[in-house]
Amino acid sequence: MRTVIFRTIAPYLAALMVLFSIFVLLRGHNEPGGGFIGGLIAASAFAIYGIACGVAAVRRAISFHPMTISGFGLFLATVSGLPSLFVSQPFMTSQWLYIHAFGVEVPLSTPMFFDIGVYFVVVGAIGSIALGLEERESD
Repeated sequence: MRTVIFRTIAPYLAALMVLFSIFVLLRGHNEPGGGFIGGLIAASAFAIYGIACGVAAVRRAISFHPMTISGFGLFLATVSGLPSLFVSQPFMTSQWLYIHAFGVEVPLSTPMFFDIGVYFVVVGAIGSIALGLEERESD
C-alpha cells in the first residue's frame, strides 16, 4: 500500500502522532494516558511511516536502534526509583522537586521520569517488532 497519497501524507501524520504521544505522556500522571499509551501511539507513528516510506527511512529518522531506545527507557525507569532511597523511604516512593524558572514553578517528580522511561521502553520494543515485521514482509 504505497500509493502516492499515502507516501505524501505519512510523514506529516507520523509527526502529528508523535506530538500527540508526547502530549498523552506528559498529561498521563494526573489524567488518562501516560508512558504506555503514549509509547504505543509513537510506535504506531513509526510503523505508519515505515509502511509508507520503508524501514530504512524509519531507521534514519530515529537514528538509534529501537532496542537501544528500549534499554535507555528501562535504565531511566529504574533510576527514577533511586532518589527515594537517599531519603530513607521505600524504593519507588514518589519524590518531588520544585524548580522556579522565569517566575513559574515547575514541579519535577520521579513518577514523571518513570513514565518517560516506560514511554521509551514501549517505543523501542514495539518499534523493533514493527520494523522487523516490515523488513520481513518487504523481502
